[in-house]
Amino acid sequence: MEMLFRDMTITDADFQRLVQFIHQNYGIDLSKKRQLITSRLSHSLKMKGYQDFKSFLEHLFTTKDPQDLELVLNKLTTNYTYFLREKEHFTYLQKTVFPELERRHQRDKVLSIWSAGCSSGEEPYTLSIYLKEYFGAQAAQWDTRILATDISHQALAKAKAAVYQPPADMPSDWLRRYFVQDKNDARAYTVAQPIRDNVIFRTFNLMDPITFRLKFDVIFCRNVMIYFDQDTRNGLIRRFYDAMAPNGYLFISHSESLGKTPLFQMMAPAVYRKK
Repeated sequence: MEMLFRDMTITDADFQRLVQFIHQNYGIDLSKKRQLITSRLSHSLKMKGYQDFKSFLEHLFTTKDPQDLELVLNKLTTNYTYFLREKEHFTYLQKTVFPELERRHQRDKVLSIWSAGCSSGEEPYTLSIYLKEYFGAQAAQWDTRILATDISHQALAKAKAAVYQPPADMPSDWLRRYFVQDKNDARAYTVAQPIRDNVIFRTFNLMDPITFRLKFDVIFCRNVMIYFDQDTRNGLIRRFYDAMAPNGYLFISHSESLGKTPLFQMMAPAVYRKK
């Protein structure tokens, strides 16, 4: 059995072909991830009946089979997220951004928020709860629906199911008001319907042109650009800028940086405002 699942080797030519294909189509930089590719994909490819990387890659490049593309992307990126991740972002949102947007949109009562690279859904549901907390009884008068996108169908399926084991530091009143506990599994909670109804999930590749109807007041794109090289990051930052309303806010993770950009001004750690 140990022999059966020993990591496959990948030739220099096949490695370069895969790196180029993933970079061109998804912006992800795997040029320094050779060991990661062989260790994470070998077992799955053998289970699918492939004897080597070459035969799998020939199939992948020829058919562009969605399931195989999904397999590669899920194995080579991390869909790790949780409720209230980088909580200071949500505090800043509640204390600074929401009051400003409430004043700005007093007439149309429409907020446009995008969770880009939403993974399994914890981020947009956290945003939805914070909106509910902020607007309270007035929430029904506002259109605050959040667009949540990801490239992974698997991640979006989990997000739409909305069943989680919330972290230990989840506020107890949140659990009571915004979740429904599973009768058969005390650790499993489903996000309450009003919070779910405020999130619209879509499959979207961040390398594609951004052509959504509304300009965004807020974009969350956290722990996504860590997979991109600088040129790809710069292109995405430009597309975000063009897709945002004047004075819109961009939230990235604390492990990322926009670098030197004339397009945004830093307002707080990992929080930027469109110039």
